[in-house]
Amino acid sequence: KQWYQRRVAITAGRMPKVKKVKKTPAVPAFNAAKSSKKTSNPLIEKRSKNFSIGGDIQPKRDLRRFVKWPKYIRLQRQRKTLYQRLKVPPSVNQFTQTLDKQTATNLFKLLKKYKPETAAEKKDRLKSMADSGKTEAGKKPTVVKFGLNHVTALVEKKKAQLVVIAHDVDPIELVVWMPALCRKMNIPYCIVKGKARLGQVVHKKTAAVLAITSVKAEDKNALNNLVSSVTTNYNDRFDEIRKTWGGGK
Repeated sequence: KQWYQRRVAITAGRMPKVKKVKKTPAVPAFNAAKSSKKTSNPLIEKRSKNFSIGGDIQPKRDLRRFVKWPKYIRLQRQRKTLYQRLKVPPSVNQFTQTLDKQTATNLFKLLKKYKPETAAEKKDRLKSMADSGKTEAGKKPTVVKFGLNHVTALVEKKKAQLVVIAHDVDPIELVVWMPALCRKMNIPYCIVKGKARLGQVVHKKTAAVLAITSVKAEDKNALNNLVSSVTTNYNDRFDEIRKTWGGGK
């Protein structure tokens, strides 16, 4: 025990003494205390909001994620997602290749000139014929033809000069064969957006297909320009379109 105490005393004597350094506080910057302290206006009273039940109105948030959307909106969103993820066959994928904006504008300008008469206009025409005592209907007016069966018959008889198909027909099976029929009968066709816009031309909610059979002499040049543009974009690209798959992203 004495030996251990002697060893500790010798070891303690050899250890260098560590000087304790006193830390002096840093000198504060000029007006640091004044700048850190916020000045409050005594005339304005602080009113913190209370968002509990019966309290303040909650702030507006983006709740679209939590909305229960109508079924038709959910279906069209799901369809869009499926068309992106699954491999889409060329016969269905061709309906994504719609007419460019400039050509479509010119097409609808021409279609609006040949709108069919409304029910009210037809009533007035028949009434005026009855008042005048005419029995003959006279020459048929030049109008746009619509209706899937009617347009199909016109294409088969080669009476249609231009066929316009909507890109968003549901179910797509109604018109999926129409481009192939037009190519077989060598009739120009095009695909446009969308069925509601075509419906406006013929005074309906929607229209799947329209056909132009004839136009007036002053509009023949405009129709020829459209036919040449449409033939280049659709009829002449048959081999490319029938091999182009979609989706699979």
